Amino acid sequence: MLESYIPIFIMIGIGILMGVAMGNVNVLLGPRRPSEEKQSTYESGMEPVRSARERFPIKFYMVAMLFIIFDIEVVFLYPWAVTYKSLGISGFVTMFVFIMVLLVGYAYIWRKGALEWD
Repeated sequence: MLESYIPIFIMIGIGILMGVAMGNVNVLLGPRRPSEEKQSTYESGMEPVRSARERFPIKFYMVAMLFIIFDIEVVFLYPWAVTYKSLGISGFVTMFVFIMVLLVGYAYIWRKGALEWD
């Protein structure tokens, strides 16, 4: 039974080994010439204007979280679209309810102004 998993374990081992090797090959082959200029902060070719410890408005995080939530939920539409014909009417009704919940949530955050930048 477990003999059939040996090739999978070998591939996982090779993948981990290659990842570690490629991640550390720069230590062996790369030049080490640190300087003041290389160690300084870089911000689009300009000198940094403010501190990196600056606080961001909560709106930034809210928009990011909402994007991730809706993006992940839309990913569930792909398997449904692939198996649409075999699911029949029950699959259609289930996804209709799912899409309606998404639209109600989207309308709610839109009306609350969570997607607007000040």
